Amino acid sequence: MALLPIVHHPAFDALFDSRHRFPMEKFSRLARILVEDGLVPGGFVVPEPASATSLGLAHSEAYVDAVLTRQVSPEIEKAIGFAVDERVALRSRSATGGTVLAARLALATGLACNTAGGSHHAHRDGGAGFSVFNDVAVAAHVLLAERLVSRVLVFDCDVHQGDGTARIFAGETRVFTLSIHAAKNYPDVKPPSDLDIPLPDGTRDAAYLAVLPFALETALERARPEIVFYNAGVDPHEDDRLGRLALSDSGLAERDRQVIGFFRDRAIPVAAVIGGGYSRDIEALARRHTILHRVAREFV
Repeated sequence: MALLPIVHHPAFDALFDSRHRFPMEKFSRLARILVEDGLVPGGFVVPEPASATSLGLAHSEAYVDAVLTRQVSPEIEKAIGFAVDERVALRSRSATGGTVLAARLALATGLACNTAGGSHHAHRDGGAGFSVFNDVAVAAHVLLAERLVSRVLVFDCDVHQGDGTARIFAGETRVFTLSIHAAKNYPDVKPPSDLDIPLPDGTRDAAYLAVLPFALETALERARPEIVFYNAGVDPHEDDRLGRLALSDSGLAERDRQVIGFFRDRAIPVAAVIGGGYSRDIEALARRHTILHRVAREFV
């Protein structure tokens, strides 16, 4: 059996206090579970932290410099939800480098996964919603700048609308942005993606999965992608602290299976990121995030 490339860097965990609202420990535990369960027999692929040049393709020079020198304004740190210190700056660069590497691996092998990524609330001039850099936007810009692809699809299934991604790619015809999210959840202001599918509170597996065929067929027709960035956020789960939807573990797995399978059946490369997931129970949350990597292995 071929090996699924899985990207991980120890710096993905910025070592927050366990009482922090953002469950930073999940990144380390996720990686350990993948090792313990034999899902990375060849070991992780370790990324280089993203360079200022790469970051500047999606973010303003002033904001990139502020993060790299740890001089982010209090207003932006408040919007992000935590201070941007040295560990957070390295974590953000590493996670973004991880998505860039996953994209390169996907182009080479057809499918690759990051163990972080999906920070879709970061916009050109700042971060927000636990997102410092928009890793998918950076990676898409890198591939376009290097002319490795000419058309990109961002297929975002995080429970929160991908507002930062929508803003960054507004008017960019080479990138098609799609977001399936809880209609009444964060952010309050939702700039239009190329296709938004807002769902009512309490949406369960069957209703959620029923919208996927339309989303997938429409995205394929309109985007005509040469690569897909798939945000497999687990915050639509019924037990998620910041969710509002009600998917089960099996519902998340079937969602991942349908999305990845749809594009791999058409030989379109997929780079997958883990997106959001929020719980005080780090063990349960980390295992929920491994659903993506377990399902992805079915397609290699």
